[in-house]
Parts: sequence; structure tokens; C-alpha cells
Amino acid sequence: MPLILQPEPNASVLRHRDMILHDLTQLAEPGTVQSQIEARRAFETDALTAYRCMPFAVLLPRTTEEVSRLLAYCNVNEVKVIPRGAGTSLSGGALPTEDAVVLCLSRMSRVLDIDFDNRFARVEAGVTNQSISEVVGPDYFYAPDPSSQLACSIGGNIAMNSGGAHCLRYGVTTQNLLGVKLVLINGDVVEIGGSHLDSPGYDLLGLIVGSEGQLGVVTEATVRILRKAEGARPLLMGFNSSEAAGACVSSIIASGVMPVAIEFMDRPAIKVCEDFAHAGYPLDVEALLIIEVEGSEKEIENQINLIVGLSLQHEPTVTRISKSEAESAAIWKGRKSAFGAVGRISDYVCMDGTIPLSTLSETLTVIARICSEAGFQVANIFHAGDGNLHPLILYNANTPGELERVEHCGAEILKHCVAVGGCLTGEHGVGIEKRDLMPLQFTSIDLQQQMQLKTVFDPHWLLNPSKVFPLDGRKAA
Repeated sequence: MPLILQPEPNASVLRHRDMILHDLTQLAEPGTVQSQIEARRAFETDALTAYRCMPFAVLLPRTTEEVSRLLAYCNVNEVKVIPRGAGTSLSGGALPTEDAVVLCLSRMSRVLDIDFDNRFARVEAGVTNQSISEVVGPDYFYAPDPSSQLACSIGGNIAMNSGGAHCLRYGVTTQNLLGVKLVLINGDVVEIGGSHLDSPGYDLLGLIVGSEGQLGVVTEATVRILRKAEGARPLLMGFNSSEAAGACVSSIIASGVMPVAIEFMDRPAIKVCEDFAHAGYPLDVEALLIIEVEGSEKEIENQINLIVGLSLQHEPTVTRISKSEAESAAIWKGRKSAFGAVGRISDYVCMDGTIPLSTLSETLTVIARICSEAGFQVANIFHAGDGNLHPLILYNANTPGELERVEHCGAEILKHCVAVGGCLTGEHGVGIEKRDLMPLQFTSIDLQQQMQLKTVFDPHWLLNPSKVFPLDGRKAA
């Protein structure tokens, strides 16, 4: 692996691999433990495909009880466990180590309970994000909607606190999660939260969301379901510069108008997405905003008029309001397929930092400068409404040294995000990608406190151990 270092493997585990596999097989249902090289290779990487490492086994449990037995054994025998959902992590959050087993929850994909009166759904961790909305539709939906929602699972969403285009109005996973069933590394099964908005006691749910599988394994989740608005409509606005588009976003948010979503795409991203989705995006602009509002027809009309009025000071060259459901679907198809569309033409690294909205124009200029000076093209596609940036830096993975250089560019972008008052990640997590950048945002005391908290849940650091925290200084945890 080019830049990412991994801890030294546990020689004892590798030496006793056959015995461990035998014991795990005895504890699990038939077909749960997979050790064939073909099966393991499918789990050697996640969506951060620049890095890969084959685990010595893959566990595919079907029940919480089975997860409990497997974790208890791994704890006693000091076997590292890499929890995994659908493998869509863009930060290397599910990257294995050679002395680890991957615990994949994809077979736990049942919808367990739907309560429309109290507006919640209880599902297993392997249920995909979009399938929740499909099951509770057509009148209700689950709000967080990552671009990978067709594939990503709710367990992974909880681990990374995933968001999506509509998080501006409805919030990210943490605002839409009511409770979880969590299996600790010693096999204990605990219930945290419940089926209502506020549970008594400490807010342990707030610890679990975004913990990247380091505190326990979520096997069930109770999520909020919301009633759909009467109607929704997106509009497109094209601008002669990214700075003008960024300033327009700031004006809309500062005015108090709250759209459901505000998405940003620059010229390279517009062209790639239009070539793929044929969404009707204008190709003669430098930046495009997709802004969606919802409500009654009158509310939609009023909000659109306010937004169009606010935009005039930033001189949009194109303003196009959707006139049909088909046009709205095409607009969102282009945005939702953006990462895949870029992947058709180039390798890329997708960054994920957040910034204060007041620094958006400045940050777009800095991103362009950093990438240009390094000789890379960049396509900017991100959730502009809440300042969650997703610059896609294009490179050639087959050219020696380019991955190291492109990662350096990404690090410089994230350093800027932190410097202007933002943070290292918005929804992709830290994983291995940003692990060694954590000291940029947190002091050594901050990191020690976080590591001590992990140690309370996982004394031997067996759950996803090589992620989030820099390898230096871990002994003090």
C-alpha cells in the first residue's frame, strides 16, 4: 500500500489460523464462516479501492445471537474484527488486516417492524438505505439519502453518520436514528435508545453514531420515518464562476429560506454527469446549483420566487425550474450518479471535508489552486447547503507516484477546511484515509480522551483497530 501504514499483524493469530477457523465454524451456522481465497478476495477492499488487504476469514452471520457468539470468541482469542456493511466506505473504513476477520452483516437484511402511528421502522443492519423508503412508501420515507443509497446499508450509515443531498432540511443519520441493538466485543447484547425521540439516561446513542464500528457491532436499528411533503420541485441555476455560485448559496442560507437541498457542481462535473445521465444540464456554465424546495404548490411557488430573487445579485446565466416529475427525476439522476459517472472516465480520490458556508467561495478557489499546482484536474460535487465538500481529484492509478501526489493534494484541501473552521469529515468518516490527519483537528489530550473511551468498550482494541486514530500514541490509550 502506497502511504497507509498498518499495525504489525498478530503473529499468534496467524500461527493458529486453522484452529481459529475450526472453532468459529463450530460456533456458527453452516456457510457463515468463509475462508476460501475467492470469498476473502471479495472483501479485501471497500470503495477506497487504492488500498486492499485480504483477511484470513469472512463471517456472514444471520442473527444477533450468532454475532454475539462470534464476537465473544474473538475477544477471548484476541482476533481482530472488521465490521462491514455493503463496503461502500470511501475512507477505507472496512479495510481488513491480514490477522483479522471481516464480520459482514449483509445477510441480516430483514425489516422487523413498521409503526406508522409512531413513525418508526425497526430493521436489521444489512437493510439498504433506499429499501427503507421503498417499504414505508408511498406516503412515508427515510430521510438520509447518500448517493450510494441503492447499495449502502443502514449499519454502515450509522457507523459513518451518513448524510446525503436532503440532509440540509432533514439532518443526517444521527437526527434520524432512535435506537440500536449493539453487540459488544465480549458478546454482550445491549439496547441503546428506543422507539421514541428521547430516551432516558445518558445519550449513548450519540456515541455509537459515527463511531466507525469501533465500539460495538450494530445488528438492528430503529429509525424515524417521515411523512412525505405534499410536493417537491428542483430548479437549476447556472453561473459564470464557482465563486458566484458559492456566494449565492451563502445568500440563500443567510436569508432564512430553508430549501430541502442545495447541491453544487462545477463545469467538469456538469459535463461528465450530463454525458452519463442526459439530465438537461447546461454545458456553457462554470457552476451549477440544484436547489429543491417542498410543500404545498403555493409554498413551493413562494420559495422558488424568493430564491430566484436572491440569486439575481449573483447574476445567474441560467435559471430553469422543473415542470414535471420526469424532469425532476432526471435532474436528480444526474446528481446521484455523479461519482459513477466520473469513474467512467478516470480514477479519482473523493475528499470529504466541511467548511463554514461563509468561506465557500474562498475554499473553492483554494481547491482549484492546490490541484492545478499539482497538475491534477478536479471535479467539485458536494452538498453546498451545509458546507460538506466532495472534491473529486482525477488521476491515473497506473502512473507510479500519482496516488501519493493526489493524496497529498487531498490532505492539503482538508488542512484548509480545518484552518477556516471546518472539520476533516462530513459523512464519509475518518477510516484510514484521514487517520493521520486527526491531530490537525484534535489536540493530543482530545485524542487520548477519545482513545480511552474506545478502550472502555473494547479493552484489547479488536474492533476495527487500525482506523480513526493515528498509530502513534496508541499505547497510552
